[in-house]
Amino acid sequence: MTAHAQLGRRRSMVYRARTPLLLGTIAAVCVTTIAALAGTADAATTLGASAAEHGRYFGTALSTAHLGDSAYTTIAGREFNQVTPENEMKWDATEPSQNSFSFGQADQIVNFATSHNMRIRGHALAWHSQQPGWVSGLSGTALRNAMLNHVTTVASHYRGKIFTWDVVNEAFADGGSGARRDSNLQRTGNDWIEAAFRAARAADSGAKLCYNDYNIDNWGDAKTQAVANLIRDFKARGVPIDCVGLQSHFTGGSNYPAGYRTTLSNFAALGVDVQITELDITNANATAYGNVVNDCYAVSRCNGITVWGVRDSDSWRSGENPLLFDGGGNKKAAYTSVLNALNAGGGGNPPPSTTTQPGGGSCTATIVAGTVFGDRYNTTINVSGTNTWIVTVTITAPQKISTTWNISATWDSTGNIMTARPNGSGNSFGFTTMFNGNSTARPRATCRVG
Repeated sequence: MTAHAQLGRRRSMVYRARTPLLLGTIAAVCVTTIAALAGTADAATTLGASAAEHGRYFGTALSTAHLGDSAYTTIAGREFNQVTPENEMKWDATEPSQNSFSFGQADQIVNFATSHNMRIRGHALAWHSQQPGWVSGLSGTALRNAMLNHVTTVASHYRGKIFTWDVVNEAFADGGSGARRDSNLQRTGNDWIEAAFRAARAADSGAKLCYNDYNIDNWGDAKTQAVANLIRDFKARGVPIDCVGLQSHFTGGSNYPAGYRTTLSNFAALGVDVQITELDITNANATAYGNVVNDCYAVSRCNGITVWGVRDSDSWRSGENPLLFDGGGNKKAAYTSVLNALNAGGGGNPPPSTTTQPGGGSCTATIVAGTVFGDRYNTTINVSGTNTWIVTVTITAPQKISTTWNISATWDSTGNIMTARPNGSGNSFGFTTMFNGNSTARPRATCRVG
């Protein structure tokens, strides 16, 4: 979604079924990340902590315009475990002049997220709106090449730091036609969306790649079916796509669709994860907010929810008071509704899922909870589908991996993300993690073909 989007748009909502405490084996496959939890704890007191206990995220959009506001950053750092830059990664912000890139503002958001151990959603690589002025002078092949260069450069700059990219945003028309939006990018050829996804995968093979849109919350609507058909086509032809983002800018509780859970489930059945990407609801209807969480819990491939701003005063719809905190930073009734729903959890472990990689390979990583000691715990990961795998393991700070076996391991700069590769000892490996004061969190794992 954009800060310039029109209020009349009714967007859709997605959320992934929360898992209860996991005492046995959890399958985490390729692009889908799943947390293995080995113990129980008191109900979480923040949104992100509760989501993490169920292997999910609950995030917010952040703007550099407010990073100097300590009340804003305190709420963001305390409550959320995922961040989306509101405008800072869009084309006009990152490439103001052709092939002259500016990442300063986006880097501020990334640095804030990294320092608070938050996942980062990249938003958005290719979109008809918020393009820099120089793009208007291009068309045809020149525009296509400029778009692909932009996708490649931005995704490469943030390689290894982004959990999910909104590769293409809002490419389908409103109304009942189910047609593509008539945009300058569409006029470069009907394959422009495919080209953008392939370029994004080549630039960052470790990030989930999403198509993101609004008004796709009713399964029978022509626009929703058009997006579903795009996913079916990509899956059938091996075009990389891992998830669909439903923006969910709702105009009130009355507009929350009765069949929304069915829509989430049907998208997931196409073989992609579903994510609620830009949630806000007029007057912060508490029931509707709780329903979003409940519907997400009911769909195992719903990864997480992002609200589109921290406080009502920060919202692009500030006059409608659509968020979980009022302008003074106070928790609203909708906050309590969401936290209660998050803490209530859902039934059933997420089922295994396998993502096909470019070139036809696939990879499955199964997390097996091991022995828990007073100050540490063991974990085993079994890999299937390939002998040339790369498994990324994410640990929640302040936990740290102290020992590994049967792998070649490297870490990112935070020490919280480990990349594991075979070392000739087979397709099963393990590690010991020190609690360091956090005894509830458990690892998340993703797998890809090396």
